[in-house]
Amino acid sequence: MSGKKFEKYLDVERCPIRNVLDRIGNKWSILIILILFEEEKLRFSEIHKAIKTISQKMLSVTLKSLEEDGLVEREFFVQIPPRVEYSLSERGKSLIPHLKGLVQWADENQDAIKVSRLAGKASRDRQDSLI
Repeated sequence: MSGKKFEKYLDVERCPIRNVLDRIGNKWSILIILILFEEEKLRFSEIHKAIKTISQKMLSVTLKSLEEDGLVEREFFVQIPPRVEYSLSERGKSLIPHLKGLVQWADENQDAIKVSRLAGKASRDRQDSLI
């Protein structure tokens, strides 16, 4: 195995997998980005309703992370009660064509992946019963 080949992954600060994809590759970020793309601007409660299974704490943490990375913009309106709207930044919008490809791939392969998972589980269960 050539060390040079994997050099690009060694520098934590420069490695695109560790530095960028790790932030958007979590359970919720891509879903939030896609929802904001479809709706353009949403309030926190609207995003929460759209996802349903995300806790308010995790939604807050994920939105802050996406905002720190410049993918999501947060607009605060001074009114009573205060209002906050989230939207995709230009950087966030530039990610959409790539995510659409991933979504298409997931849609096309979802059923086959489920079958593979079931087959793998059945195989492990058989092996466990032999032990």
